[in-house]
Amino acid sequence: MHLQAVADLPEIRPGDDLAALIADRTTVEDGDVVTIASTVVSKAEGRQADLTDFPAGPRAREIAGRLEDLSGEEKDPRFAQAVLEESTELVTDAPFLLTETRFGHVCVNAGIDRSNVPDHDLLLLPKRPTESAERIRTGLLEASNLDPDDGENVAVIVTDTCGRPFRFGQRGVALGWAGMPASRDWRGETDRDGREMGVTVQSVVDELSSAANLVTGEGDDGTPAVVVRDWAFGDHEGSDNLFRDLEGDFVRHALRDWRYDPEERR
Repeated sequence: MHLQAVADLPEIRPGDDLAALIADRTTVEDGDVVTIASTVVSKAEGRQADLTDFPAGPRAREIAGRLEDLSGEEKDPRFAQAVLEESTELVTDAPFLLTETRFGHVCVNAGIDRSNVPDHDLLLLPKRPTESAERIRTGLLEASNLDPDDGENVAVIVTDTCGRPFRFGQRGVALGWAGMPASRDWRGETDRDGREMGVTVQSVVDELSSAANLVTGEGDDGTPAVVVRDWAFGDHEGSDNLFRDLEGDFVRHALRDWRYDPEERR
């Protein structure tokens, strides 16, 4: 497998054609997977916002006040309001805001970014990242003269970074994808000793996102798009299940009944 960052992409503005910008700077071939950071997808889709767009309601002021008391740092209730409006569920409200986005991703602060947003305060996640991935994929196929009817394919993954329970640090994850399944299912296949595997479902879109994040970098030297080449899904069953169903999400159920108490930590 080979990963190559797409060099020299400009600062992305609302309305920019990401597929054309990528195709102008690299060759996209049949079988490639193109990963694109959600930040530039959001910028192209005009998801920049200002704190003044989110007048704080009573719930947001309550949340900001409690976080301020816990941290000793000033918290803007308008940011809490933005998080509430971009979420379908507030899983925890302290010591940080853990939320479910409108497309099913669970993350801190609804994934709202406050860095690398020229002329604005906030950058919101794409509204429907899988639809974004499909549009970019269609554009890449056309720009690269690839024909799906002839069996040619390019996959696209919209990525982000987020933390992990029980581990320190962040890693790349997929928010949306097109042209490939989200996971490959090893259940029913055998290991090297001939034992049948019963639980292994591999989230390949997350693994490719993490691999690409090693190449894209972070901060002001980051490059938002990566071409993954010479990787194959293989002869496995595929699935588009990525976000865990609520019924079987036992951690979510436990968090719903939990309230942060700093006294219990002492």
